[in-house]
Amino acid sequence: MEAYFLGVDVGTQGARVVLLSHLGELLGEVEEVFPISESSRAEQSPKAWWISCRTSLQKLLAQVKVDKLKILAISVTSTSGTVIPLDVNNEPLHDAIMYSDKRSALQGEICTAAALKFHNKGFTSFNSSSGLAKMLWFIQNYPEKANQIAKWVHAADYITGKLSNEFGITDYTNAFKSGYDVGDYYWPNYVSDELGIKKEWLPQVVSSGTIIGKLIPQLASEWGLSQNVAVTAGITDGCASQIASGAMEPGDWNTTIGTTMVIKGVTKNEITDQQGRIYSHRHPAGYWMPGGASNTGADWVSAKFGNDLKSLNEAAAKLIPTGKISYPLIQKGERFPIMAPQAYGFEDENLSEDEKFTANMEGVAYLERYAFELISHLSGEEIKTIYTAGGGSKSDVWLKIRANVMRCPIVKMKYVSGAVGAAILAASAVYFDGIMDAAKKLTVIDKEFFPELALADQYDVYYREFTAELVKRDFIKQEEIYA
Repeated sequence: MEAYFLGVDVGTQGARVVLLSHLGELLGEVEEVFPISESSRAEQSPKAWWISCRTSLQKLLAQVKVDKLKILAISVTSTSGTVIPLDVNNEPLHDAIMYSDKRSALQGEICTAAALKFHNKGFTSFNSSSGLAKMLWFIQNYPEKANQIAKWVHAADYITGKLSNEFGITDYTNAFKSGYDVGDYYWPNYVSDELGIKKEWLPQVVSSGTIIGKLIPQLASEWGLSQNVAVTAGITDGCASQIASGAMEPGDWNTTIGTTMVIKGVTKNEITDQQGRIYSHRHPAGYWMPGGASNTGADWVSAKFGNDLKSLNEAAAKLIPTGKISYPLIQKGERFPIMAPQAYGFEDENLSEDEKFTANMEGVAYLERYAFELISHLSGEEIKTIYTAGGGSKSDVWLKIRANVMRCPIVKMKYVSGAVGAAILAASAVYFDGIMDAAKKLTVIDKEFFPELALADQYDVYYREFTAELVKRDFIKQEEIYA
């Protein structure tokens, strides 16, 4: 049956809306860019977000040539850790406190100490990017506004509320860094008893993609849609991108290489990492979605080589494997898959520009392999397929390097934005048999790369040299090599 689904993504730098068909076709998208400043990285106006989303949805629906009465559902994704205090009329008492706001670092330490003392299980590590730390920071710094709080919502929850008039509901992935216990499904007592975040402020938590209401009649009429368009609980942006990548079955993993490298996957069991490199979201179908974010990614590309990459990639295709060991970490310190605040980047001396470029791509691939060996070690589960997204996935030679270093298929989907992931989530609620069925049927493969035996064997040798170098520089211990 012909059907369509809307996805909304509110990011730090803009809002994007898409329309997806039941065949996985991207029928239209509209994006509006937000002006970025130092202040906007700390706080942004939720009301401005809503104006952008509403305008963008109106533009999108005016452009697409489909039967709008067959648009069945809408879902929203946004940044993890961004929170907003609302009053009794569901109006913001303060601008959204962004995940990237560093002012709540001390409160993160207080939250972590309370969690370790009173709830030492599951996710107990909070920092300035955590929603819980931001809530505590706000009530400590704005006590007069704290007296007016009716509820706390996350970024995606606010837009979902504006669509449906249901403001008191969130999903597992958004609640996770606000202190919700996703293992046993409840708000721990320490959140209110020790930190002063009142229980009545906290939202009801449901699985991502749960239908929580319908599009309000005024919007349905304004956009020419059915009165029965379902509005679902949303999801965080990283998890939405994972859905769009296709990595939704146990053993499936997604590596997004943008400014940093973010790895997320699906396991049957929760991964417990004493070093805090890996945390685990709840999968909409009840599995676990563990992941981690590295400080290493593709930022070195523009920093060192500019944007004219065609000739560099052509040269790299002839140079692999280089046999040169590089680690293109630009800033000091690494957090995943190694916890090493003393780490720094390095590369062989006397390399040509082409060799440096190629060796840096290989270095990121070696770090990715180390991440997956760590994940396999901690989970005891097999890595079956790696799906990929981000700017780093645009290079075919890099995809080839990674498939051979990992000895695992690398799959790139055609549409991998967070907004598309949100649209797939919407479809899972009303049209398909759950999120895994929706992801399987709505993701379209763009490219696949498979390991080549001879090349993979060569990369095994160089990977061992890479991990030996990490040990030599005291970034990891010998016993932390899991190959």
